[in-house]
Amino acid sequence: MERAELVELLTPEGLRLVDEVAETDAGSDVVATVSRLRAAGHSPTLVATALTQGRLRIKARAKFGDFASRMLFTEAGLEQATRLRVAALHAGRFHSAGIGRVADLGCGIGGDAMAFAALGLDVTAVDVDEVTATVASYNLAPFESARVEHASATDVDLDGFDGLYFDPARRTAGHRNTSRLTDPSDYTPSLDFVFESAASRPTGVKLGPGFDRSQIPDDAEAQWVSADGQVVELGLWFGAVARDGIRRSALVLDADGSHELHAVADSDDVDTVELGEYLWEPDGAIIRARLIGDVARSLGAGMLSDGIAYLTGNDAGSSPFAAGFRVIERFPLDERTLKKELRGRGIGTLEVKKRGADIDPAAFRTRMSLKGPNSATLFLTRVAGRHAALLCERV
Repeated sequence: MERAELVELLTPEGLRLVDEVAETDAGSDVVATVSRLRAAGHSPTLVATALTQGRLRIKARAKFGDFASRMLFTEAGLEQATRLRVAALHAGRFHSAGIGRVADLGCGIGGDAMAFAALGLDVTAVDVDEVTATVASYNLAPFESARVEHASATDVDLDGFDGLYFDPARRTAGHRNTSRLTDPSDYTPSLDFVFESAASRPTGVKLGPGFDRSQIPDDAEAQWVSADGQVVELGLWFGAVARDGIRRSALVLDADGSHELHAVADSDDVDTVELGEYLWEPDGAIIRARLIGDVARSLGAGMLSDGIAYLTGNDAGSSPFAAGFRVIERFPLDERTLKKELRGRGIGTLEVKKRGADIDPAAFRTRMSLKGPNSATLFLTRVAGRHAALLCERV
């Protein structure tokens, strides 16, 4: 969303139109909806902006639930926003530590700041982009303890705050079609500034889950968070918002609640064993946190192959940190053989997973020409260092 679009949107007419645009309008016959709204006297720019907001509100429900229906968004801001469920956990750390005033530096559209304010924290949300800061101001308007500043994090006087929360910009500037920055030195603000600030007061830092582990400070608690099967962030915590004796943590959020595994350091690996009756796929947060060994020991399992994050064993154990499968049969990783076997078993729905095999699962599935009423999971991987295909069913 450009500045001119936002200016027109933030009028009584514009805000009414956003609220009036039903979800069916945003997702159905766009031509008919545009014609209807234009016939009602609304400008082309406002109609386009309102419909975009309607589409983004639908998309945002996955992160913000019912709150999305009263929020404004930018494309990039929504993509980078913290899920409200995760933001509540961030806020809980500051609240539990007795921290009253927090600066949310790089606040984006205000997801984390909303969670801080909902717990009664006095939060100042800061963003260097004018449009983004204005959108955050709208989203935070219901919270009396929240305020927004349009400024660079490096220009904010931090002396008045008990705690800091950083979400450095990890994508190129703009509100749509941005690209990911691969060099942390290009983040805004820089990680040098972030880590220097963290030395003086309790601080949380949100980073991408693939952040280079060698750059994690020794005094930080590093927590990888998985939500509904997707690793969504790496959180670094310093001072009073970090927990004693924990340096590595994997937090798994799913429909059953939250599950955490933590340790003082990376867990020791387990040995590679022969393929057993069962196979487990550790959650991505477990893999990122390098706690696979702890999960394996809890299941009585070993590694399927060196360097491959699959576990195997003969006991039908279960864990919230790994998805379990029963191994039906092992095949050579040969497409002609697999196509014949899948067709003979009437498998029309196939979940394809791969590690250690240079294969595009979607293209592979297409080449199998699947037909039939049955379903299965196929792992394309290595067993004891050799390529193999494992036909499995979920347990």
